Amino acid sequence: MDLEQMLKDLKVLQEGHFLLNSGLHSKYYFQKFRILENPEATSTLCAMIADHFKDAHIEWVIGPTSGGIVIAFEVARQMGARTGIAEEYDGKRMIRRGYDINDKTVLIVDDVMTTGKSLVETLDAVKGKGARVAGAAVLIDRSTGKMPFEYYATYARTVENFDPANCPLCKAKVPLSTLGGL
Repeated sequence: MDLEQMLKDLKVLQEGHFLLNSGLHSKYYFQKFRILENPEATSTLCAMIADHFKDAHIEWVIGPTSGGIVIAFEVARQMGARTGIAEEYDGKRMIRRGYDINDKTVLIVDDVMTTGKSLVETLDAVKGKGARVAGAAVLIDRSTGKMPFEYYATYARTVENFDPANCPLCKAKVPLSTLGGL
């Protein structure tokens, strides 16, 4: 399967000049909801994660809100595991809702990783509940690959982000798009 072509066909991987939620600019944008709105594509990518961790004896799959929970649910379904969310509460990502993950083997998943912040916060929340973290996985890794933890990505592409004051796309007068949650 040509995963990059699939992402382009689904309009997940887009090229242009984009304003990211961080305020930075980028030549590439990954519209994750084009995956999540397509159950077949979501299932295909989640199967890659489930297969990668098939021998890890995963009991729980946890994802951060909001897109991470869809990924967590589908990976857990395919692995025969339970699923939960790490949600923001009082300015901190937490495992709530009575999830009993103490001394359980947990896989952390998310949709798109740029800075790794959501995964780090989720890892901290899971460890804070006494779980054993078997690994972390994302559908798309658009980071620089320098994370403080090991992870698996179904698709990875190093994407350079630019400060608006030094953006070569701005200097070339490429029109700026603001996609995000719009």
